[in-house]
Amino acid sequence: MSRKETRTYRDRAAYLSNATTKRRRRIKLFAIEHKGGKCQICGYNRCVGALDLHHYKGEKKFLISTDAYLHTWEDIKKELDKCILLCANCHRELHNGFIKLP
Repeated sequence: MSRKETRTYRDRAAYLSNATTKRRRRIKLFAIEHKGGKCQICGYNRCVGALDLHHYKGEKKFLISTDAYLHTWEDIKKELDKCILLCANCHRELHNGFIKLP
């Protein structure tokens, strides 16, 4: 006997949305760990939500914050090697010319 499907489209959409959110969080934590776990200018490390990745060399193949979940860990590592980990404050100061990369 075949079992009747009981999930709805809305159930499946919610499941996929949650799975994507979890993968993005794992990728961000992996990226932070891979880049040393702290701002590479001032050393800030209190809140992972306040840490950003700044591309500073090479061409971006994809955006880590939004598209990395579609790529392999090896591709993500290659893209991370083109980035520096900064706190939000240092990242904004860098973009506004107050500080320069070491």
